[in-house]
This record gives sequence, C-alpha cells and structure tokens, in this order.
Amino acid sequence: MKKKPSTSDSVETFLNDASEAADTERYVLRLYITGHTSLSAKAIVRIRKICEEHLKGRYDLEVVDISQNPALAAEEQIIAAPTLIKKLPLPLRRFIGDMSQTERILLGLDLRKAGEAPPKS
Repeated sequence: MKKKPSTSDSVETFLNDASEAADTERYVLRLYITGHTSLSAKAIVRIRKICEEHLKGRYDLEVVDISQNPALAAEEQIIAAPTLIKKLPLPLRRFIGDMSQTERILLGLDLRKAGEAPPKS
C-alpha cells in the first residue's frame, strides 16, 4: 500500500519546484540613460555588475539613450534618467537613479527577500 504524501512534503516539493523555476527565469531589462554622462556610465556599470553577479546567463539588458531615442522614452513614460525597467518576469518594475542601491534593486528584481542577509564572500 502506498503512503499518501504529507502536506509538508507537498509544500516542500512545491517550494523546491518554484525555486528551481525562478533560477532559470529569463529577465528582460531596459536601462534608460541621458547621453554620455558620468551618471549614465555609473548606472550602466552598476546594473551590469548586478546582472552578472545575480543573473549570469539569464538576462537581456538593453541600454537606451533617450537623447537619441526620445520617442521610446515618451512611449515608456520616462520622466527621469537613469531609469531601469524590468519588463520580464512580471510584474513590471521601475528603478530610478544611479543604480547604487544594490539591495533595493535585488529586492525589486525578486532576487532577494526582505530581511534576507546578503551572501558572505
């Protein structure tokens, strides 16, 4: 006779499956900048570093210069730059600033839970 799985086994299996799916999910990000300024350069370097450390091989990052492509900025309702938009996975999220608040970005990208300590190096 087969033993019926316990509720805790089912919950643990569900959580493990969800965790594995999150680890393979592809992120689509778009960073809006304004020209070749030091703020734009810092934002690009910082977001690329975050992506390489936490999303290696699982992200597409498009950098859009709104001075060269104002129509796209208007379409996305960009009111400040730098602005990072997480298009996928849903929900859509926006981050405004120089991308220096790594923990806030990781939380917003759902790569870290609130209160979770960063991994030790």
